[in-house]
Amino acid sequence: MPTETADPRYREIDRWPTETAVEAMLEAQIAALAALKSQTGAMAAAIDAAAERLRNGGRIAYAGAGTSGRIGVQDGVELTPTFNWPFTRLAFLIAGGPAALTRTQEGAEDSREAALAAVAAEDIGPNDVLIGVAASGRTPYVIAALEAARAAGALTIGLSNNAGTPVLAAAEHAILADTGSEVVAGSTRMKAGTAQKVTLNLISTGIMLRLGLVHHGLMVNMQVSNAKLRARAIRMVGTLAGVGEGPAETALDTAGLDIKKAVLVARGLDADDAEVRLAAAQGSLGKVLDALA
Repeated sequence: MPTETADPRYREIDRWPTETAVEAMLEAQIAALAALKSQTGAMAAAIDAAAERLRNGGRIAYAGAGTSGRIGVQDGVELTPTFNWPFTRLAFLIAGGPAALTRTQEGAEDSREAALAAVAAEDIGPNDVLIGVAASGRTPYVIAALEAARAAGALTIGLSNNAGTPVLAAAEHAILADTGSEVVAGSTRMKAGTAQKVTLNLISTGIMLRLGLVHHGLMVNMQVSNAKLRARAIRMVGTLAGVGEGPAETALDTAGLDIKKAVLVARGLDADDAEVRLAAAQGSLGKVLDALA
């Protein structure tokens, strides 16, 4: 497996001047991102398929072990404040359970039985999307989770940093982040982890785009939970409705801090009508505004 091999270029890296070592590590990180360029089509196909499933109220689930599991959790939990994605529509299948997020659980990644139990406990089904992540592509926990979720009818996406691996074979949509050898051999928290983080960001954000939770590049579905975000929401309402700060703030309060509804209120609709129109458009502000034009 390329992710496990030692690159002779870095054989003496521990003896290099610190700045030289940092420069080498940075260049490797940049190369990791470049490895994703060939996968944009595969990501787009996975995003479109996932969005179709999720329109029916399903969940986004992540399965992983160690670094890969932690990166999956980070991606998922940020969907709630950023896009107001309900936490109840997320599931995290982590080898070793929640404790593994902060402390290594030795041997947990080898348990297929634990993965099967997790898929069953979360009741993963046809409306759900499960993303399995493993740098090696051979982690038994992730392979079993993908296989069980797929058998249950869920859409499955596999992300690996090695080609021709079981994780990619087990998923309907395979994404290969071919990052190769690490600067520190086998330390997949580096290049492999960086590529995984970016890939998951692209996939989850792409899903939110397709579900209409972004409009004109703005987070119109975000949670307004503090003063900074309230100010941002007022600016968004003002920009999208073409009104000043005062009317935008009034509309936001009238709409119960719902930005999309507030834009429509600022455009002259009452709050109930705005809510009905948004529901009919499956939450897409763009579709409602197009109909009003």
